Amino acid sequence: MALPVTRGRALLLALIAVAFSAAFYKSLHRPEPASFQLPAIREAAQAAPEMRTRFVSSRRNIATHAASLVELGDGRIRAFWFAGSKEGAEDVTIQTAVFDPVRGQWGEETSVTDRDKTQRALLRFVKKLGNPVALRAADGTLWLYYVTVSVGGWAGSSITAMTSNDDGATWSTARRLVTSPFINISTLVKGAPFLYDDGSIGLPAYHEFIGKFGELLRIAPDGSIIDKQRLSSGKLAIQPVMLIQNPQQAMVVMRHTGAAPKRVIAMTTNDAGRHWSTPAKSALANPDAAVAGVALPDGRLLMALNDTETNREVLSLAASADGGATWQTVYRLEDQRNQAADPASYARITAQLATATDSSITDPSGYAASAQRSKCAGQSCGYEFSYPYLIQAHNGDFHLVYTWNRSFIKHVRFTRAWLDQQMKAATHG
Repeated sequence: MALPVTRGRALLLALIAVAFSAAFYKSLHRPEPASFQLPAIREAAQAAPEMRTRFVSSRRNIATHAASLVELGDGRIRAFWFAGSKEGAEDVTIQTAVFDPVRGQWGEETSVTDRDKTQRALLRFVKKLGNPVALRAADGTLWLYYVTVSVGGWAGSSITAMTSNDDGATWSTARRLVTSPFINISTLVKGAPFLYDDGSIGLPAYHEFIGKFGELLRIAPDGSIIDKQRLSSGKLAIQPVMLIQNPQQAMVVMRHTGAAPKRVIAMTTNDAGRHWSTPAKSALANPDAAVAGVALPDGRLLMALNDTETNREVLSLAASADGGATWQTVYRLEDQRNQAADPASYARITAQLATATDSSITDPSGYAASAQRSKCAGQSCGYEFSYPYLIQAHNGDFHLVYTWNRSFIKHVRFTRAWLDQQMKAATHG
């Protein structure tokens, strides 16, 4: 005897039918292909070897995490990150600040949006937000994408977008991206967006509900979703980052979430993403932590990552001159392995790290206390340097930001000449 079709069951069946219909329609109507657009890098011929560090964020005694960068039209660099009493708290805000490369200084940090503003704009409950990334489109529009959650944890995320026509001075009303016709949850961002040659936007994304895998969204200039590709499957990898080598070739590197040995997951394309190689473990260690990277104009690849299989106490720059077949660590940005972790020693060491980051800091105790708040539990403390985000500006300089002990965002600026110097030393050292 057939069971009666209840209203709820009928609705579920209807939603499933809509999802399958949409997927079938998409399979028959693939978008026109487009090539990757390479950034125009104008490296200064006389740029000297130089590397400088600063703190981007300034608020103390809060949790600070997941910074990203975008170059503005006048060459300044704008950073975004999230901060609040703790990750996932209702008081978390998306923060921003601007770096002036001429003065070598960061401006005052300000708030872009918060949970209340976002839920009013979306007309839906927002439980928490995080992971902002940005891109300056071909027409000069600044796009900001960030993660919002209405139900559950990060696995219940969707992507929210805002735009600015004045390089981030003012912002449009937030809107939710619909990346799936069925439920539209568990889509997050972390990797740097990029452009295709037709003006559309590539947005690396990832999925954490049931499976853990990377995805690639292609977005029209008006913000609508053109296409979505699966980059991996199962529970292997998340947080894809694109290293674009030329209009047709690119490598994707991803955070490893699978079984040991823990390694960065990599895959390549030779036809602008129409086809991808099978995701495989690279030679780079990865402790289930975010990575960042860029492709240099001369073909070399550069990555920032925690190059160990456990913990996030080490953060390094690694380079490859053979398309990612082999990698060499060229500089240790942070290394606090085997350091004392009792509160007193931790306060002393983190204070020293703060002044090493910025010699103008006259009272590093506030930085140490902020780190203790985030990374100490009882008589045990930990060091964390994580979630790197790396770009190369049009003048050839590299800008790297990362989370410093879950309490501040640190900025590292270095020239191509400095990088060449470090690579030469690593090769002959």
